[in-house]
Amino acid sequence: MSTIHDERFAAAIRKFDEANSADPHLEDAEGRSYPKELLYAQRMSDCLDRVAPQASEALRLAVRCQHIRRWQIPRHDFPMDRPGYHQWRNRLKKFHAELAGCILQDVGYEEDIIGRVQALVQKQQLQLDPEVQLLEDVICLVFLEYYLPDFAAQHPEEKVIDIVQKTWRKMTPQGHEWALALQLPPAAQDIVAKALAS
Repeated sequence: MSTIHDERFAAAIRKFDEANSADPHLEDAEGRSYPKELLYAQRMSDCLDRVAPQASEALRLAVRCQHIRRWQIPRHDFPMDRPGYHQWRNRLKKFHAELAGCILQDVGYEEDIIGRVQALVQKQQLQLDPEVQLLEDVICLVFLEYYLPDFAAQHPEEKVIDIVQKTWRKMTPQGHEWALALQLPPAAQDIVAKALAS
């Protein structure tokens, strides 16, 4: 990468993080409190760097902005049923892609890279596009590593097992290998084991 290219990428990441730093919802990690979506974005990048260090620039950008300013479109603004959930998710994908596109344009990215990042964020061609599927693997890995323990503590075991099974079905065989290598707390390991045995 050229120096200008590096600077442009760094500027985009900085602007994504600035946008997510406004999240009013906080989450504690390692003795500190972070804006929730900022922490999520950093975890996404860290996970991608760990499992696919040679990932393309577009994918590296997409994982960092996948939830950008997510709190602005809350779940409760949509009907609390399955169709409402899908409406919410589809609206979020479009919102994230539009906002990411504006930021990428501001820092000087060309339309082809902007379009590619937007396609990734919206998970277009999932299961057909290897990069979209890698993004899905990273999303699932981050959930399992950082969010499953708290989720399991707040919901009945049957529901948690069902969620883990659905998560597993979204992942590639390589994603399964990465997931099984995670150092999960014993309770979370037990849930995963039960989910895979069912």
